[in-house]
Amino acid sequence: MCVAACLCAAATMAQKVKQSTVCNADGTVTFKYENPNAKNVEVDVQFAGRNPMTKGADGVWTATLGPAAPDMYPYCFVVDGVSVMDPLCPQYFPNEGFKNSLLEIPAENGSLAHDIKNVPHGKVEYLHYYSKSLKGVNNAVVYLPPKYETDKNKKYPVFYLLSGTTDTEEVYYKVGRVNYILDNLIAEGKAVEMIVVLPYGNPTKLLPPAPAPAGGFGGFGGMGMMRDVVGDDITGDLMNYVESHYRTINDRDHRGIGGFSRGGNQGLGIGLRNLDKFSYLCSYSSFTATEIPGVYDHAADTNQKIHLFWLGVGTDDFLFGNARDYMEHLDKHGIRSVKEFTHDKYGHTWMNAKYFLGKSLRLLFNPTASEEAMKNGKPALERTGQEQQFTGATMARLFPRQVTSPDYADGKVTFRLNAPDAKSVQMEGELFSAPVALTKGDDGVWSVTLTDHVADVYKYCFVVDGTKIADPTNMYLSPDKGLKYSIAYAPSNPFDVQVLGDINFGKVSYDLNQNVATYFPPMAENPTVLIQLIPGDDDTMESWFKVGGANLIADKLLADGKTQPCLLTTSTAKNAKMKTYTLKASDYKTWAERRKALEKLLLSLK
Repeated sequence: MCVAACLCAAATMAQKVKQSTVCNADGTVTFKYENPNAKNVEVDVQFAGRNPMTKGADGVWTATLGPAAPDMYPYCFVVDGVSVMDPLCPQYFPNEGFKNSLLEIPAENGSLAHDIKNVPHGKVEYLHYYSKSLKGVNNAVVYLPPKYETDKNKKYPVFYLLSGTTDTEEVYYKVGRVNYILDNLIAEGKAVEMIVVLPYGNPTKLLPPAPAPAGGFGGFGGMGMMRDVVGDDITGDLMNYVESHYRTINDRDHRGIGGFSRGGNQGLGIGLRNLDKFSYLCSYSSFTATEIPGVYDHAADTNQKIHLFWLGVGTDDFLFGNARDYMEHLDKHGIRSVKEFTHDKYGHTWMNAKYFLGKSLRLLFNPTASEEAMKNGKPALERTGQEQQFTGATMARLFPRQVTSPDYADGKVTFRLNAPDAKSVQMEGELFSAPVALTKGDDGVWSVTLTDHVADVYKYCFVVDGTKIADPTNMYLSPDKGLKYSIAYAPSNPFDVQVLGDINFGKVSYDLNQNVATYFPPMAENPTVLIQLIPGDDDTMESWFKVGGANLIADKLLADGKTQPCLLTTSTAKNAKMKTYTLKASDYKTWAERRKALEKLLLSLK
């Protein structure tokens, strides 16, 4: 019997429903959602679209959909017109905008490229780095192969992999499963060991807006909008950081770049403009500019420089027409490429992205295999005249203009929610003694402006007609076991990365074998102090860092010379060689109190 790996059984909030998704023997999936006060509930899942749920006498709404093929599918519940993440599901889709949970239907025989198998797993590290091109701090996630920590002399090739529009740097990890795909391929001897770097492809969102210069275009962080900010950041700043902090092979034969959707456009554009730096290029459900000097009109030289030019797209993708035309453009100019087409993965989806990774990763940094694939590359599919084409209207439909929430300005913070059919909207937060009421505007947007807690960091949620939801337009989501709250991350708080600026940042490493998170300080080989940060009942190994900001507190105090380098870890394992302190989240009511306790402890070490 196939059981959804999501299982979603770890919630204390539910009274009746203990498991919200179940895969049935016939391939269908049964969804359950408990909300006796809701008037109408639908489930929206990628393999079936939006469908009504039926309410039982016990207040539990159910729907059975499918059958569906084994894979991972984003889904949410739509409660009286408002999208709600599944409060029982631990897996979620990191995104700047929409908030979805993830249903995982594993294959019984472990045949999916992204299945979590009993093989050695690599580590995933979160990092901040100061970008001179951005004049601010950007984020990235780095995958290290399983043997990286044990073979201290080995150096590795690097693949830079960008996510799509509105995705964060986490998506190729938490949704694209690049780490598990590579773990499996490496264990089977089907892929070269490599480091994978996941940049944040929309760094201007992190920086404060700047006024438009006279006679020019406005930008972010003092930048104009007419240059390739992502390309400059990756080639001028991120690459330097990676190559100075990790054991990498630093030449074009050992660097690759690519991505999904917008990230594929960015990756190809950066790679083709920098063929002195990259020789492996991958595009998943995307295309890029057809006017790049010295590339398409110099086929012999371009073909000699590119070891692998890999492009994949679904024929049911809304970008298929554009991607197919780009492939045909390459063919007409004599540029070699490998092309892959799918027909059964619901179009422009992360099911396709994972499938394409499973195909292309085994060719990266393998000259023999990549050359054989390039030699046997097929031409673009013939034009039928029925291909979907990407237009401005498509963009507007897929990514409608959203309200800004939270919105910090003039010493105040405004929270907003677009819910025109709601009768009541409130906001709850760990720093509020009572719910805060929002007021509905003529445009159906509810809002409230606060002068308190403007410089604080705290968890909060909206309560829409009695139903708790995360703030749909806030990209900062608390990685809780149950209901996932939004994080009000005030840009004026003293531990904001942009306030910290150009300092040496440490990194947070997630050990997926031990389920342990550890902060490693910058510029310190052998710290002698260990601080154990014990998560609370509803926390995960990420909470002390993503909500508590423990790494940034340590970074700032180190930069100010007010503490000494130490390890911060969620592990409870003893270490006789290090002086050890322990902080338990359960000893404090709020994250503000926990942060103050950690800061006090770190200051005492000096």
